[in-house]
Amino acid sequence: MTESAFLHLKSGILRMLGDGLDPKLSYHSLEHTEDVLQQAERIAAAEHITDDRLLLLIKIAALFHDTGFLDTYKGHEERSCEIMIENIDTNLFEKDELKMMRGMIMATKVPQSAVTLPEMILCDADLDYLGRNDFGMISSHLKAEFLAYGVVKNDKEWDKLQVKFFEGHHYFTGSSVATRNPVKMQHLVLLKQKLRTRS
Repeated sequence: MTESAFLHLKSGILRMLGDGLDPKLSYHSLEHTEDVLQQAERIAAAEHITDDRLLLLIKIAALFHDTGFLDTYKGHEERSCEIMIENIDTNLFEKDELKMMRGMIMATKVPQSAVTLPEMILCDADLDYLGRNDFGMISSHLKAEFLAYGVVKNDKEWDKLQVKFFEGHHYFTGSSVATRNPVKMQHLVLLKQKLRTRS
């Protein structure tokens, strides 16, 4: 697949997400997919991945990783893999490349289970915001989505879930550990303080 073919695929999938995603998906949105794709490219560069073919596979997996939300909320990763296979020309890829892309998407399922470097890159890209300064804004989008879908019932449940999630999460790549983890830990301190004030 050429770069121009990828860009054509990207525009089609982003349009599909823009048109088809439930408006209540305030976090798992078109913007999230665009952010994950951007962060995956950045982290891949930081991890010294220069092979164009591998970069293409990472970008395709990032593009499709949340497309399953078009059809389902729970177990969306499996559906994302199916949608990817439905929308790419599988003849352009080796069997092990298709397996690798599916592996990257499935590794993002919480709790994340990355083993290979491409899986680590996509997992870190998916939750990159945890260690960024725009965490508060993005977190509020996830909170609104969780309230809309009944994942949490109130602010206290949300705060507890946030702390539990932070404590169970870790970055995989050396670059994300170095650049994102320090800010993430600052966020965790503030989340714990907030939870204590609600108790």
